[in-house]
Amino acid sequence: MPKTIYVNLPVKDLAVATRFYEAIGCEKNEQFSDHQASSMVWSDTITFHLLSNDYFATFTPKKIADAHKTSEVLLALSRDSREEVDAIAEAAAAAGGKADIRERMDMGWLYNRTFEDPDGHVFEAVSVDMAAMPAEMKG
Repeated sequence: MPKTIYVNLPVKDLAVATRFYEAIGCEKNEQFSDHQASSMVWSDTITFHLLSNDYFATFTPKKIADAHKTSEVLLALSRDSREEVDAIAEAAAAAGGKADIRERMDMGWLYNRTFEDPDGHVFEAVSVDMAAMPAEMKG
């Protein structure tokens, strides 16, 4: 079995968050979703579990961070091309998030845009052309 990652994220409005994650390319797994959680599959090995704030609080004794005010995590999602990076950033903005919360990074061989979901969780969409990477960076 491949190693997998399940990213649990607190959300204010489960329906809004679910629509956002569908818009950026996730598929909802109904088997692990209910009125408190949406299981949003990004790939065979990565799933975002969107948990209502009240439900999320049952898993931790710590205060839930307000991701609009503080950084709690930065999630990087690989894309196969610059066009896919642009497409996911634009989809994020159109679905209630914010695109380009910092300047785009374009190093020629590496292209990166950042976006936030409606709850302020920060994502980087990254495309890397390893063949074009400068020789001194290849080790």
